[in-house]
Amino acid sequence: MIPQGFIVDLLARVDIVDVVGRSVALKKSGQNYLGLCPFHGEKTPSFTVSPSKQFFHCFGCGAHGSAIGFLMDHRGLSYVEAIQELAQGVGMTVPQDGRASAAEQTRSRGLTEVLQTAAEFYRRQLKEAPSAIQYCKSRGLTGAIAARYALGYAPDGWQSLKAVFENYADPRLAEAGLVITGEENKRYDRFRGRLMFPIRNRRGAVIGFGARVLDGSEPKYLNSPETPVYHKGQELYGLYEASEAIRRAARAIVCEGYMDVIQLAQAGYPETVAALGTAITPHQVGTLFRLTPHVIFSFDGDAAGRKAARRALEATLPAIGDERRASFLFLPEGEDPDSLIRAHGVGAFETELARAMSLSQWFLRSVSEGCDLAQPEGRAAAVAAARPLLEAMPPGALRMQLVRVLGEAARTPAQDLENLFGLVPWRRLPPSRERADEGPDGLGPRGGGRRQVEHLKRRLLQRLLAFPGLAREFNAQIAVLAVDGGERLDRQIAQVWRAATSGGVAHTGAVLEALAQSEYIDEFRGLATRDLHGDDAESVAREELRSGFLALEAERVQAEMRRIAGDASQSGQAIAGGELERYLELTQRLRDIKQERGLQKNVADRLESAD
Repeated sequence: MIPQGFIVDLLARVDIVDVVGRSVALKKSGQNYLGLCPFHGEKTPSFTVSPSKQFFHCFGCGAHGSAIGFLMDHRGLSYVEAIQELAQGVGMTVPQDGRASAAEQTRSRGLTEVLQTAAEFYRRQLKEAPSAIQYCKSRGLTGAIAARYALGYAPDGWQSLKAVFENYADPRLAEAGLVITGEENKRYDRFRGRLMFPIRNRRGAVIGFGARVLDGSEPKYLNSPETPVYHKGQELYGLYEASEAIRRAARAIVCEGYMDVIQLAQAGYPETVAALGTAITPHQVGTLFRLTPHVIFSFDGDAAGRKAARRALEATLPAIGDERRASFLFLPEGEDPDSLIRAHGVGAFETELARAMSLSQWFLRSVSEGCDLAQPEGRAAAVAAARPLLEAMPPGALRMQLVRVLGEAARTPAQDLENLFGLVPWRRLPPSRERADEGPDGLGPRGGGRRQVEHLKRRLLQRLLAFPGLAREFNAQIAVLAVDGGERLDRQIAQVWRAATSGGVAHTGAVLEALAQSEYIDEFRGLATRDLHGDDAESVAREELRSGFLALEAERVQAEMRRIAGDASQSGQAIAGGELERYLELTQRLRDIKQERGLQKNVADRLESAD
């Protein structure tokens, strides 16, 4: 694992404007740079690069990240490869402990080499296999589309790969999933008598195969096993071929099979990909959302298709955002994209695309399936089914809308559902000068209460992400939250603080990279983008943080005073002994905070009048 301190130091030396500028024409606009987004087709620039935050964000498709993320998404590099390229550019050496060992790198290269050799062998064999050629023709495939997806044929022999691998005992063949070792260590080819579909990673390297039988035997499809270079839940069939088309079309179509991908690509939908024999995963959805703001899932209309669509919904909600869309297409029962197009033509699929459900429609239908919404019991069951889905979503406008949709169907006020689920509604906090978050005494949050405190903490979190260099100045205040650590926002603030103070100069891009494995990373990234166009000076953010932490301290003091007074009232006695001393100490601290807040207000007023 690469040390986070090294990543912070690396990104402090790298200029994201230079990195992005090699691929995108950028023009200065205020504090930032604008350009046409390389991840989706657009005519008006919405792609923003911030040199101060070392972070990019497209307000059109939602793509965002650091210089590392840009190289990963635009060039298809792995995380380590992107770091190594940036490090080489600025004369830094990635720590050996943070890189794959030379042996591991050699091992991975060796596996992809033998897989590529096998793919080329299978491709040559297709030209000599009349049965496989006839099958492709019967499915309406052209030679051009077969070549684009590098289709091949595995001969129906036990050790056909001996023709290309002089050393059939090479352990790499078994590790890559090409051969199987049976009884008495006898080896034989895994794939025999099958049409071969090479699976390529984002850089075009063959990492596995899907294989379809031609004689009607079972299993119909046989896939490569998990290997060091192939992880089914992280890859998508056809993504290498579809990446550019996805960006141009500003959408991705996800279907269920290899042949569906190829048929749709041939029919004019090259933006199509497929999961690899498993349910769609959050990782796969996240990969697609980095390429496009709109993902369309295509399923069969039967019970199995609806079950797969429900799993896709569960995988999508944690990654969805207010600037992203997901649609769910259910084909007529008994049809898949391949059969539909062959039987009824391309227009039939276009018609089904136009009828695709929105995420909100499928969300409601999914959670209410089998529930009688005319009865209280049915509405309660639908609400219970919706709860884990809503809890998995990041706070935002889309979650708020889904809560309202559910509330209307369940005849329950949205506010009651939020309270029942413990959902914290997101609201953008105004700048500190407006002091809309303060109570009339200028101390705690307006009206007090848990929700307003969370509202204030979220704003502080947002400002720390925008100006992580200020984190060290508030060590003592943040340490209080870190020690408690019971509340979600306290943990988030503490994580950002640790990332911002773990190395040298910190900026938004470096902090987000340091937090890449956090369970809250999607929320962190979302908050970071909201400050991207802000032109506040660091001094303004500093005063806002100071004021906000004082307000939180005032709230804690007042809560402690209420507790002491409440205990005394409950016992029917006056505050006594040590509690009285503590109460007086808190009273003085509250006066000190009020005085300090007053001084802050005078300074802010003088700054405003000077402006």
